[in-house]
Amino acid sequence: MRAKIFSPAKTSTQSGRAKTKCWMLQFEPVTKRQPESLMGWVSSKDTINQIKLKFKTKEEAIAYANRQGLTFDVIEPHQRKIVPRNYLQNFKIDFS
Repeated sequence: MRAKIFSPAKTSTQSGRAKTKCWMLQFEPVTKRQPESLMGWVSSKDTINQIKLKFKTKEEAIAYANRQGLTFDVIEPHQRKIVPRNYLQNFKIDFS
């Protein structure tokens, strides 16, 4: 089975970054997703892609995947760039 190990991104509806401190292991879908005939919802025949395991560190997630014999990809989180600004820069006019 193939899995991916990643740190979840910040939710777009909240300003805090509380859920970004953990690492998750999520399995890749094995079967193709297809629309259900009755309701039209997208469904899959396997339930393994619904499992998400949380770990405190990336190393714990990698160790778990190695113990279980999983092939995995580690997706590193993007580093946040903070551009320092002050109130005066809101009204600065650039003539160049």
